[in-house]
Amino acid sequence: MSKKTLGLPDPVYDYLLSVSVREPALLKRLREETAKLPMAMMQIAPEQGQLLSLLVQALGPKKCLEVGVFTGYSSLVVALALPADGHITACDVSEEWTSVARRYWQEAGVSQKIDLYLAPALQTLDRLVAHGQAGTYDFAFIDADKESYWGYFERALTLLRVGGIAAIDNTLWSGRPADPKIDDADTSAIRAFNQRLFKDTRVRVSLIPIGDGMTLALKLRD
Repeated sequence: MSKKTLGLPDPVYDYLLSVSVREPALLKRLREETAKLPMAMMQIAPEQGQLLSLLVQALGPKKCLEVGVFTGYSSLVVALALPADGHITACDVSEEWTSVARRYWQEAGVSQKIDLYLAPALQTLDRLVAHGQAGTYDFAFIDADKESYWGYFERALTLLRVGGIAAIDNTLWSGRPADPKIDDADTSAIRAFNQRLFKDTRVRVSLIPIGDGMTLALKLRD
């Protein structure tokens, strides 16, 4: 719901960007094009993109998973940080939004690293598990419909190897989960997800107050 880190006054946020974010021109252009769309609030913040890039470069993953592509900013960030033989399995349902992503992937020269599946993500993830892909992925990024977050996470965790990392976006959701009086479906789903993940001993977690909140979950065991 937020395209910038929550709670920072504009001068502080501008300073953060000026001394931290090294955004390539192509990514900036994609972000600016996306900002003109009616659903632009679904775009991750540039500081989140840089964190994803750093994580991927540190992990050196060969297989990545993305649930929720939108216009492709996060997948492009990850693809640019991957080694030459790295690969992303990307899940979305919108031909319209992902057509923007495809243009930028092509321009960046990374389209060969990304396999896009236009189908309900739970179906795609279940198919990957059924085809013997459990424990073979190194990194996952989840940023899709909130009521399905736990289903996405469970399947992503199955697909991740021990030592792999899942990053889950929007886990602060503009602060709404902290207010018990707010109980719309998305807020309730994220509140329940956060509480359930906090108690999950299969992972080590850290909710980082960047963007709209991003939780990192390190897989410790199956």
